[in-house]
Amino acid sequence: MELKSELRVGIPVEQAWDTLTDVEFIAPCMPGAQLTEVDGDEFKGGVKVKVGPITAQYKGTAKFTELDKANRRIVLEASGRDSRGAGNAAAEVTALMRPDGDGTAVSIAIDLKVTGKVAQFGRGVMADVTEKLIGQFVSSLEQKLSEAGEQDGTEAAQAPTGESDGDESGTDAAPASAPSGTSSRAASGPRKIEMAEPEPVDLLGTAGKPMLKRILAPLAVVAFFLFNRRRRRKRRRG
Repeated sequence: MELKSELRVGIPVEQAWDTLTDVEFIAPCMPGAQLTEVDGDEFKGGVKVKVGPITAQYKGTAKFTELDKANRRIVLEASGRDSRGAGNAAAEVTALMRPDGDGTAVSIAIDLKVTGKVAQFGRGVMADVTEKLIGQFVSSLEQKLSEAGEQDGTEAAQAPTGESDGDESGTDAAPASAPSGTSSRAASGPRKIEMAEPEPVDLLGTAGKPMLKRILAPLAVVAFFLFNRRRRRKRRRG
């Protein structure tokens, strides 16, 4: 199924590019997601989802297949399998960034293929769930960016002042740290990532009213039809 969405982050497009391509930085903001390993542009991890009393964990890999900074286009391919062997999922995610005032708008297109328990949800419900999860992701990301900005400001204010001409001790000054939200892609081999175990995404709870409407609407139509049919039968007997 194909899903489309739009998000906006309150940072300039250049910073948005650095931030949204830094998977290690944004992974904690993704509902139900856990990053476990980074190897260049390839990542390993998992996503937990809950359908009623059943919890499924998809473990797999994701990889950037296109990083076109000039056109601000990102393509990410991901695939995973339920740890119990009850289904699998694969997705190709394409994101396009553009300036939007003092922030950045991001158009997202998702080509999703899923089997197993989660496949019972139709495109409409999955679109509603995607919108809500993206909203949660953006809120969490905005909070993290705000905290990172406050931390950078505090460290800058506490830094000792001095002449920049040289150091009397003869040692070189330490290089400035990279801006928050940037990532070095030096080929240094796989790195294990320590992340807290995420809470599973409750698909039924996240779908909420939209899903209830889709379930109740057909039932209401059937009930109305049966009620009218019963009334017509009574009139004929009378």
